[in-house]
Amino acid sequence: MTDVQLAITDPRPQRYLTDAPGVGGTIKARPDDFMVDEQPLYEPCGSGEHLYLHIEKVNVSHGEMMAVLQKHFNVDENAIGFAGMKDKHAVTRQLVSIYLPRPAPPVELAHDRIRVLWSDRHTNKLRRGHLAGNRFVIRIREVDPMQAPQALKTLRQLERAGVPNYFGFQRFGYRLNNHKLGAMYLAGQWQAALDELLGSTGSPYPEYQQPRRELYDAGQYDDAAALWTASDRTERTAINALRKTGSPRDAMLAIGRTALNFWVSALQSAIFNRVLDVRIDAGTLGVLEDGDLAWKHDSGAVFAVTAREIGSGELPPRLERLEISPSGPLWGRSMTRADGEVGQRELDALHAAGLQLSDFNTGQVTLRGARRPLRVPITDGQLDAGVDEHGPFIRLAFDLPRGAYATIALREIMKSPGAETSPDAAESRAD
Repeated sequence: MTDVQLAITDPRPQRYLTDAPGVGGTIKARPDDFMVDEQPLYEPCGSGEHLYLHIEKVNVSHGEMMAVLQKHFNVDENAIGFAGMKDKHAVTRQLVSIYLPRPAPPVELAHDRIRVLWSDRHTNKLRRGHLAGNRFVIRIREVDPMQAPQALKTLRQLERAGVPNYFGFQRFGYRLNNHKLGAMYLAGQWQAALDELLGSTGSPYPEYQQPRRELYDAGQYDDAAALWTASDRTERTAINALRKTGSPRDAMLAIGRTALNFWVSALQSAIFNRVLDVRIDAGTLGVLEDGDLAWKHDSGAVFAVTAREIGSGELPPRLERLEISPSGPLWGRSMTRADGEVGQRELDALHAAGLQLSDFNTGQVTLRGARRPLRVPITDGQLDAGVDEHGPFIRLAFDLPRGAYATIALREIMKSPGAETSPDAAESRAD
């Protein structure tokens, strides 16, 4: 990739699976309107070099939580493990681990919106994906509670058909440009990436940022840096590193591995979303085709679908029970590729984005790639409605497997822009 010409301008979902009218409304009007409770894959055993913390955070980004933990325990970023990145504008509970073979300091944190519910010891670091799923409890505001039956109808339809496993807007940042930054990072286009991150000529940004971005364009880095705030952690880190070293490469690498890898994963996600769009258009989200790689929801394994499997008649009942689903590509060097027409459509989506497979093995980062189910089960759905001191609401509760976005299920129910409130740039799904 000698020059980034990324053809995906809007990486968000573009299709709906359900055709019923939405109930409208907005989400995340208040942090406690959006609650996420991580369901752990295992419990700590009580001994070991890793300190496990069960943390509750309220309206706190993943990056801010990481910074607080690094400072409190005097460790670097690599010492901290987590199963998933949780939304900022929410009340979330999750496990994190700290590599701390020495005796731990008191675990109470000096932060009024992050608290430790309990702590214990374990033998291994908590890693991405080490969770069974998430339980969501969400209030939709600015909605007529009498629309609750319509919301319940769509929820039940999703329980039967599955939820399209789109990557939500959180993946792509408040400027919808994380995937662009990922492509520039892969290509080693350090100056272009800095210009996109800090300058005034790239993706849209809030109007209040105009002065600081124009100062960056003019080379007045000290003045520009003074305008970025502590909440602009990525931009502030990059411009301060640029002031010290004058090197665009060093400035970008100073941002840290977590954010850089997240941008690259956003690039993979944008291509996956386009593959899913095509599948919904074709009406084959709940169908397996010759050449597909079927995802087994109980194990995360895939198996190749051939004409023989299709002819056996065994697949439709398993699809109806949501035991298996078609899978899509998270492109990388050693990703298992679909065959036949299915594989060609996936490759077409990669090329339509202006990319080649070799772009994911550039020396900056080597991505192995993976498969991802094109739909996921939504279970234990509950719904009620009413009015409280903050106004009318429809309240939903449901479980989703790891990696799935609650906002995608809400998008199907609401069918309004309020289902996609603007996230912070570094926020991800509730994995």
